[in-house]
Amino acid sequence: FYKRAFLVMTEPERIISFRVPWTDDQGQIHINRGWRGEFNSALGPYKGGLRFHPTVDDGVLKFLGFEQIFKNALTGLPLGGGKGGSDFNPKGKSNAEIMRFCQSFMTELHRYLHPSTDVPAGDIGVGGREIGYMYGTYKRLTNKHGEGVLTGKSLLFGGSPFRPEATGYGLVYMTKLAVEDKLKRSLKGMRCAVSGSGNVAQFATQKLLEFGAKVISVSDSSGVLIFENGLTEQDLEIVMDCKNQQRGRLSSIETKVSGTYIAGKSPWNVDVKYDLALPCATQNEIDLDAAQLLVKNGVLGVLEGANLPTNAQAQEHLRREGIMYIPGKASNAGGVGVSGLEMSQNAQRLTWKPEEVDQKL
Repeated sequence: FYKRAFLVMTEPERIISFRVPWTDDQGQIHINRGWRGEFNSALGPYKGGLRFHPTVDDGVLKFLGFEQIFKNALTGLPLGGGKGGSDFNPKGKSNAEIMRFCQSFMTELHRYLHPSTDVPAGDIGVGGREIGYMYGTYKRLTNKHGEGVLTGKSLLFGGSPFRPEATGYGLVYMTKLAVEDKLKRSLKGMRCAVSGSGNVAQFATQKLLEFGAKVISVSDSSGVLIFENGLTEQDLEIVMDCKNQQRGRLSSIETKVSGTYIAGKSPWNVDVKYDLALPCATQNEIDLDAAQLLVKNGVLGVLEGANLPTNAQAQEHLRREGIMYIPGKASNAGGVGVSGLEMSQNAQRLTWKPEEVDQKL
């Protein structure tokens, strides 16, 4: 029975594909493709993020949506699995261009959304700004406010406390429990390598510092910052300003932080020693070569903040070497968990206290 059910689950219930026309600041028309993979609704409405990145296609969204089914099920909340996005590249685009793209994207997507049908959230390239643009378009097109058709919204119009922090915080809560239970150690003082510098990496780093761990790296697609003596709270503030306000590259703050910038590298191919690896960037960032280097340098555990950041060969090597490995469908489920709580708050027309949301997380 389980094998037959698994085979049924491998095929999405539907894939929605559509064109997204938008106009740049020079008045030129561009066309991108948009998708929404509504994978499985056995447990509840389709739930999963929207990703804006040039590598997005229906194949990428199918494997991410399939993973999302099991992650959502592990939360214990009534959530199905889905994933969507576009091959639009937000890098280098103005706020006005991103707004026009989001409005065009939601003009098509809105007809498939409902709190009981499909509730997207953010992902790579889709943060609070983009969610705000899309929710505003949904409200204008449908003349409905307060419906939980998107999560990750601002607290000003139906968002939940701790939703931006939830994935990163949840990852570190899981890390703390795993280190204490499996390694019989305290997280305090442990050297932790973090990849990425977006939402998940930022708040995972923030919570690691709060628990007394040493964060020795953050990265982006252009290179990595290595903090041999540990990243400071001031360093983190500079990184967050660079990524959230300036929308720049880490290379632009090399002289402002205490770390050393290495172009074209990630934490997983730099010969640096650390106790825990927390990949928070993108899929397949840790391959077999990287896993072999981690083991050689004495890593004790790999805990995934991104979706499937460790490829199959690397996973097999880590398990064979006895390295503690916590897959993302468990360790980064805090984000979708609090998204489910945001849906509950929207249904009740209430906003819970931050302490209540953090305790549930």
